[in-house]
Amino acid sequence: MEQILTYLGYFFVLLGAIFLFLGALGLVRMPDIYTRLQTGTKASTLGAMSMIFGTGLLQPEWLIKAIVIVVFIGLSNPISSHALARGSYKSGVKPWTKGNVDAYAKEVDKQLDKDKKEEA
Repeated sequence: MEQILTYLGYFFVLLGAIFLFLGALGLVRMPDIYTRLQTGTKASTLGAMSMIFGTGLLQPEWLIKAIVIVVFIGLSNPISSHALARGSYKSGVKPWTKGNVDAYAKEVDKQLDKDKKEEA
């Protein structure tokens, strides 16, 4: 049983390293903040979760702590990247325009108009 946990642990650590490498590659290759956030968040979330879970399997006394950390990363990374993307959008950072459809602009304009009417 211990040998199975060791192999699974190494598999998850390797999988996490691959995801983290691909996330770093995506940060270099993507054209704007929004695609970089998406690439970096998904890859770093999966990479960190896999590496920490693999470490928990390799060191069974850390498994419960590793699972708690994995759950925290799974909850906090997507929320923080959404907040960064929304803040960037509201501060005026334009998305990459090649083939881009900005469906969110209409919703933001409606909300801004609503806020202006409430202030008046």
